[in-house]
Amino acid sequence: IERHHARQYRQSGRRILGNGRVVHAVLQAQHQAACWQRGRKQGCGFGVVGIFQGQEAGRPADQFAQVGCEALIRDWQQRPNGLLGIRVEGGRRFRVLSSWVQADQLTCADVEWLDETPDQPVQDQYADLAALLQALAEHPLVNNLGMHGHTDSQQVLANQLAYLLPFSVQDKARLLETAEPGKRLERIQALIDTLQGEIPA
Repeated sequence: IERHHARQYRQSGRRILGNGRVVHAVLQAQHQAACWQRGRKQGCGFGVVGIFQGQEAGRPADQFAQVGCEALIRDWQQRPNGLLGIRVEGGRRFRVLSSWVQADQLTCADVEWLDETPDQPVQDQYADLAALLQALAEHPLVNNLGMHGHTDSQQVLANQLAYLLPFSVQDKARLLETAEPGKRLERIQALIDTLQGEIPA
């Protein structure tokens, strides 16, 4: 088992997933120094986990997902309000082995990298999910993220849908724990069916 010392930036609302997708995030002041130190060299990054109990800013989260995703820093810009805006690319998945909180309230962890199942092309059974991603990609905000809606990769399709759709943090965490892309797509379809069943006729 390869062990790695990872710094965790706490993010609750959405999840950065792997396979090269570049997304935007904003770092709170207490995370900026650590991010800057690790991000001066391109390719360095930090770990991202979903928060089950607690807040993104302030005191460390009380409960967070044990499986997270590496976030590789691709660009950053200091904003007028003092926060650090960054562009990150999702990388490898990891499992938290142990964690602790530093004096500056930054959560750190020992993690193990998780093996990935070989990717597969998008098959006819996932045509509806592929069409859904294309529809979502027509929104300007989604298009600005570089998600153009056309992919032949089950892994990319699953990751982008999991990022964009309004699933709970717990559901997104379970999706991230699922190594096989096809099973991840099946779970996404089941979650969509549940959401549709909750919408009043």
